Amino acid sequence: MAHAPCLHSHFLGNGRTLTPASHISLRHRSQCASITECKESRIGKQPVGVPKGVEVKQEGLTFSVKGPKGELTQTFSPLVKFEKLEDGSYRLYMAKDTRESHAFHGLSRALLNNMVVGVSEGFSKTLSLRGVGYRATLDGDSINLNLGYSQLVKIKIPKGIEVKVERLTTVHISGFNKSEVGQFAAIIRSKREPEPYKGKGVRYIDEFVRQKAGKRR
Repeated sequence: MAHAPCLHSHFLGNGRTLTPASHISLRHRSQCASITECKESRIGKQPVGVPKGVEVKQEGLTFSVKGPKGELTQTFSPLVKFEKLEDGSYRLYMAKDTRESHAFHGLSRALLNNMVVGVSEGFSKTLSLRGVGYRATLDGDSINLNLGYSQLVKIKIPKGIEVKVERLTTVHISGFNKSEVGQFAAIIRSKREPEPYKGKGVRYIDEFVRQKAGKRR
């Protein structure tokens, strides 16, 4: 059973500003059930749908989400409340009228949704190796990278991550944990980040690298 990334305090202070209650117009107040509702994150207010084939179990603030791709477990912050709707989806609410609760509202909704999408559809990243002689090969539970160094770069593939290599220069990474997929892709990219002059290196397939003009002698 894999675990989704934990919610830590470093997610706080994300630059979002709450409008003081005294600054909310009377018209705006009349459209909201409460001041807290007015301040809810736009992302956080969207229900999290649960498709067929996905099972969600809730024990207090701990959610276990199981689907065709795998199972994820996450304990959420008490600053957010959860409500299961009649159609099986989940609605999230701010538990308190505070900046911290507002920050965790949208974050928690996104995380729960990623858990559902991950176990039902999965996530993927694709990397492209660009450079003369650059190539990738699979060796058991590891991926070997020839990136122009004197030695081969060998990276162990984590459990829950699937890697496929196409034509030696394209690496497909997939898994049901979005965070782990992104982290492993970032590790591979970090072994030879694309340089700005000739564009050599490892980049995401959809990544644009702004190239600089070479120095003139």
